[in-house]
Amino acid sequence: MNKIINSLTVLRGLESDEIVLALSKYALTAYEGNPSEQKLNDLAAAVFNRGAETSLKAYVQKLILTDENAFSVCCTRTGNPSEYLKKAYLADVDAINSLFSVVEGCDSFSLGDDLKTYNIDFSNNFATNIVQFYRRHGYGKFIYNRAFTFGDGDLKPISAVSSTTLDQLKDYENEKAVIKNNLSDFVNGLPFSNMLLYGDKGTGKSSTVHATFNLFAGGGLKIIEVDKRDIVNLIDIKRLVADIPLRFIIFIDDISFEEDDERLSTLKAALEGSVSGAVNNVMIIATSNRRHIVKESFSDRQNSVHPSDLLEEQLSLSDRFGITVMFSATDKTSYLSIVRQLAADLSITMDADRLSELAERWAIVKGGRSPRRAKQFVDYVYACIKSGRSIDF
Repeated sequence: MNKIINSLTVLRGLESDEIVLALSKYALTAYEGNPSEQKLNDLAAAVFNRGAETSLKAYVQKLILTDENAFSVCCTRTGNPSEYLKKAYLADVDAINSLFSVVEGCDSFSLGDDLKTYNIDFSNNFATNIVQFYRRHGYGKFIYNRAFTFGDGDLKPISAVSSTTLDQLKDYENEKAVIKNNLSDFVNGLPFSNMLLYGDKGTGKSSTVHATFNLFAGGGLKIIEVDKRDIVNLIDIKRLVADIPLRFIIFIDDISFEEDDERLSTLKAALEGSVSGAVNNVMIIATSNRRHIVKESFSDRQNSVHPSDLLEEQLSLSDRFGITVMFSATDKTSYLSIVRQLAADLSITMDADRLSELAERWAIVKGGRSPRRAKQFVDYVYACIKSGRSIDF
């Protein structure tokens, strides 16, 4: 590896990239006055493997931009890196960009244009703009990812994200409006509340969260999906993002607790019940099939000296959510309304009475009415029509 790559101090994470590694190995032979055709072929292979044959510059510059390092993290969290750190970072950028000179004019692939994403110009005013860029968009994984999970003490990007929109979710207009308005306040820096969405299975609680998030994700909103087992880490998760100038939803799906569950105290603290849980750029949204998410048994009341105090304690968790939204069970009228709307979206022109008859039969066979059942039914009918099969279940 050549001395330019060895000289990196801040951007050392780029050394392991397949293209940068191959580029540096070819550069070493070129700088020594004996460019290796084999090393150039290795570089071309790496470029083709990464799909960068028409945009090598943009590929490498994107690596620079999204690298998680001392400079990008400092810019994001404080907006004020030391002059020493800034100088070292800019020197690394210049060193890596200088490698392009050894393959300029090479006909094995194209260098392409400079990266223009987010209006970052690597040739003009880069030093001035880069600090503001990280302060505005976050560092590393936050730049191009909008959804995360938590594991091994850190946030991990989710590559496949639900694309559901509010228009695709039928009825429950009042419920959707409450959630949308609260999230709008959060994104715009206004006072907001954590939210609990509760109701029967299949009524669209989780889908509404994803759809409303998608509505605001273009403005820099991020979502962290937390498994129920990781609720004990909520305070740590909030601390991870507390000084990042972005806004985060922590989403916990389908929660319920036993009375002695250790996760209870953590969730209460995270819901701004203590100083450690108070973080202004995080909203917690949870869904549950129960309004009172702490399960209460008859024996709890029998064995309690003060049953009213016990009940109050069990209800205090759900009360800590500033907004609770109930997704009520779907009656026949609502169910058929949803079916008709979904069928219209797919241009299904079946006779209305026939469609309703089949939809009701589907609900009986599948065990009840709900928006989820309606969506499954309409998708099935659409597939049958498109494939020429009879509708039989």
